[in-house]
Amino acid sequence: MTHDTATLLQDVLARARKAGAESADVLMVESTELGVSWRKGKSEGLNRAESSGIGVRVFIGTRQAIASSTDTSDAALSEMVERAIAMARVAPADPFAGIAEAGMLAKNIPALDLYDAAEPSEDALVARAAQAEAAALAERGITNTEGAEAGYSASAVTLAASNGFTGSYRSGMHSLSVSVLAGEGTRMERDYDYTVRRFAGDMKSPDAVGKKAAARALARLNPRKVSTCQVPLIFDPRVARSLLSSFAGAINGASVARGTSFLKDKMGTELFGKHIRIIDDPYIPRGLGSKPVDAEGVAGKKRAFVENGVLTGWLLDLRSARQLGMESTGHASRGLASAPSPSSTNFYMEAGEASPEALMRDIQSGFYVTEAFGMGVNMVTGDYSQGASGFWIENGTRAYPVSEVTIAGHLLDMFKNLTPANDLVFDYATNAPTLRIDGMTVAGA
Repeated sequence: MTHDTATLLQDVLARARKAGAESADVLMVESTELGVSWRKGKSEGLNRAESSGIGVRVFIGTRQAIASSTDTSDAALSEMVERAIAMARVAPADPFAGIAEAGMLAKNIPALDLYDAAEPSEDALVARAAQAEAAALAERGITNTEGAEAGYSASAVTLAASNGFTGSYRSGMHSLSVSVLAGEGTRMERDYDYTVRRFAGDMKSPDAVGKKAAARALARLNPRKVSTCQVPLIFDPRVARSLLSSFAGAINGASVARGTSFLKDKMGTELFGKHIRIIDDPYIPRGLGSKPVDAEGVAGKKRAFVENGVLTGWLLDLRSARQLGMESTGHASRGLASAPSPSSTNFYMEAGEASPEALMRDIQSGFYVTEAFGMGVNMVTGDYSQGASGFWIENGTRAYPVSEVTIAGHLLDMFKNLTPANDLVFDYATNAPTLRIDGMTVAGA
């Protein structure tokens, strides 16, 4: 945080209090984004965006309002504060809204190594994308490409509030992806791979990304259909993480407080097997979901939301915590023009003991899911139904590709019958190892 930024935010707080706010907070985000797209050996796009924005949230009693601006001139800041105050005076009362009490505030901002100051050049990003696509196209059987994209982003976030909190941190991200097609005519299959990391040196190489995308597309050629049945399912990690995302959504304090989560009455219930532990940790160095403090100035901590299979807590910001008669868990997230709401940070299921191969070994007939799609997860009821593709399992091994099927069950049953493998890798903000789930329905031909 520069002296100018700190002074600017304190000035906005002073304006808000002078205009009639009883309390207030102000958020400033400065960001840079750089991206390139590359297809069939040619550049298809290059973009760079730099932005700076500021948002103020004011409280008059239990009434709150938010206004934001990308203009930090004196006149624009005055107008932003006046607009927020005017809206707060007519906003409906919210007894659960308000900034943090002083005793809840984070005492320090830990250094988590989230920012790579070495911004790549446009040429470097083009080279990454071109190399990834070339590596994929070099694989025999790859016949077309949807292109490759490489990007870099960086941001500086500063929060100040009338309760005395001021904090700032920087973060950044490098990304690379490629998508290719195998086969000819109506028998073509598509797949992809990508890598995202805080630091460029931690990324997979462009060659590795391209070769992985090609291998995945080639493996999907000549898919078969299967008859409707009930069999064990193996979820590839990139699909398994979507199940964990559904669980994170179900324990979101805002949903629980509204009564729109199928887990709203399950606190203290054994939802998973006794060997299951699910963690949220905001302080993983270089973690893709890491942040040193939440959007309300409250410190988070590493905690288990499932311990020995038992649901132990909700993801809470201040408002949802007050609604539920609890304390914030430091999971508030916020945009410049929106009020805080809970969200996970580095959310993951701990690895099990068996390898993915061992999980499949006793399956005489089953389904290995590599892709799930559709909007078939009902967070109110817990019903689960998704379109899927992957590979049929015969005698403990993947036998042939399968497409155009639907997998269905209920999330409570899926959680209870879930076994994790030992291959947990932190490739995303939400991560899970390969998962085996027994007793699900595969709806096919």
